[in-house]
Amino acid sequence: MFASPAFAQSAGAAAPGVAGQILGIAPLVLIFIAFYFLMIRPQQRRMKTLQTAIANTKKGDTVVTAGGLIGKVTRVEDAHLEVEIAPNVRVRVVKATIAEVTPLGGKPAND
Repeated sequence: MFASPAFAQSAGAAAPGVAGQILGIAPLVLIFIAFYFLMIRPQQRRMKTLQTAIANTKKGDTVVTAGGLIGKVTRVEDAHLEVEIAPNVRVRVVKATIAEVTPLGGKPAND
């Protein structure tokens, strides 16, 4: 026969107690704690920093939009920015689409 008799004997084992259930859930709790400290918390910090930078955006700052446009802020409104992306080319951008803000006096490009 291919199956040993030990398989039939283990079927009548007693159910694990409360301690066994806690030990079964412990790895899941530890994984959640690790995800929180390694992924969720740093992302929340980055978002808070970005929201503060967007709220403090002023004329002359350089911004990068989520679509990839890079330009200099020429006018600030409550929910919009006017951004100059080329000489005499200005577009209105919704503040929620800003991906990065470089303050006035940032490092110039090496042209």
